[in-house]
Amino acid sequence: MEITSFYFLCFYALILPVYYIVPRKAQWVILLASSFAFYVFAGGNKWLIMWPVSAIAVTYICTRCMGETSSARPGIRRTSMIFCVTILIGSLAVLKYMKFGGGVAIPLGISYYTFILTGYAFDVYNGIAPLEKNPAKLALYGLFFPTVVSGPIVIYRNDGAQYFAGHSFDYNKVTKGLQRMVWGFFKKLVISERAAVMANTIFDNYTQYRGAWIWIGAVMFTIQLYTDFSGCMDIVMGVAETFGFKLPENFRQPFFSKSISEYWRRWHITLGVWMKDYVFYPLLRSGLFMNMSRNMKKKLGKKAGKQITTFTAMFILWGAIGLWHGGDIKYVIGSGLLHWFYIVIGEVTLPFWKKVLPAMHIKMEGAGADLFRIIRTFFLVNIGNTFFRAASAGDAVHMLGRAFTTFNPQILFSGAFLSLGLDWTEFTIFAVSVVILFVVSILEVTPVKSRIAAAAAGEAVTACGGKSVSADGSSGGTIMTVRDRIARHRIVTRWLIWFALLFFVIIFGEYGPGYDSSAFIYAGF
Repeated sequence: MEITSFYFLCFYALILPVYYIVPRKAQWVILLASSFAFYVFAGGNKWLIMWPVSAIAVTYICTRCMGETSSARPGIRRTSMIFCVTILIGSLAVLKYMKFGGGVAIPLGISYYTFILTGYAFDVYNGIAPLEKNPAKLALYGLFFPTVVSGPIVIYRNDGAQYFAGHSFDYNKVTKGLQRMVWGFFKKLVISERAAVMANTIFDNYTQYRGAWIWIGAVMFTIQLYTDFSGCMDIVMGVAETFGFKLPENFRQPFFSKSISEYWRRWHITLGVWMKDYVFYPLLRSGLFMNMSRNMKKKLGKKAGKQITTFTAMFILWGAIGLWHGGDIKYVIGSGLLHWFYIVIGEVTLPFWKKVLPAMHIKMEGAGADLFRIIRTFFLVNIGNTFFRAASAGDAVHMLGRAFTTFNPQILFSGAFLSLGLDWTEFTIFAVSVVILFVVSILEVTPVKSRIAAAAAGEAVTACGGKSVSADGSSGGTIMTVRDRIARHRIVTRWLIWFALLFFVIIFGEYGPGYDSSAFIYAGF
């Protein structure tokens, strides 16, 4: 039961009214029952639910031991924490990376519920998260049906309480949640599925293509990946918002990033936060790395010694991120160590460029420099995504070799796109949709300078993740979501916009009888 399917919409349409009809104290029970039902019907093999249930049981028992054991007995607390994390991460490693000949089915969302529960266990151990004494509530936190498929990775200490708090019906939250869901369906069904056709044509037959063709394939896959994953997040966030929840954002216009570090602060945000909180910072605070830092500073100086230690911890961090995406070396490179290499090279060579570029009268700041950095970052990301999509790391290397050794930009202007699986009508729909996505993305980062707009945004901006740049709107203005921009218009205008988008999805979306919509890419991780 994919969340883009008709069955999911029926499932959701049944739950939502029941959720608001029952007493608020019982709402979390409805969500728990719905989450179990969703997992059973969406996961293929109904018995696979025993894996997350077992993970929740282990986490509950171990965290109770941590939370109820006095500080005078730290050994029990530490043993409980080590046992819990070993079981959770060990199960993930065995099921995800040890294929056993391909005979073992992988539970739905295993990476997500494992990281959610592991983070909770660490936080209870460190005393920064409240202990959940009700195992059913812990089960809802670990298996909440919108997030179990592809995230976001919710941190209990930050957002866990809202799962169990009663929520009164709020017309604005429900309508805005539905609007965000429509936007997610637009990304997935209209853009991602068409980009996939062109990307698959090139990646599955890459020996027939060279030069610009390979870059077209890489860009098409990047568009596919972004609209697939962010579209999934829009649907998930929209569903949660209709229940009164505010989940952490997972994307923030990543292709406007000026560096790889910034890109990863905007792409799969909750994974990056989790990795830094539970892998990177603990490594730097460990005795091993503190000793390394002291020794490196003595031998190489304060700055170089600190960099060596930080880069080493980052190597482990990016290796872990790559492994999270999959056990194949192509993921370790394309989603992990290649990005580590980008960041390290950028940091090491920055002093050089600060000296050389001004001497060449090239400005390092300004609109032109920013545009160059954005294009450079997008180019580097596409190299990584080539590894991500290719059948193997070897295929990715061969593809990139063919991309760099042939210069044939003329195909960009010859209508050759029409040989990649989409006819003229389908390609036009795709191109128009990408333009719409680009314009919306621009609006999402463009401040509204009107004082009236800033005042009208009010609490809605804050509630939807907006950022007030200026109190009076005179300098910079207010960053507003497009949903809030549309909400400022008259009711007829705003509903015309949303119904137009809805019918655009219904008419041009790739779905329905005879069409096998591919599963969300990140649902496999």
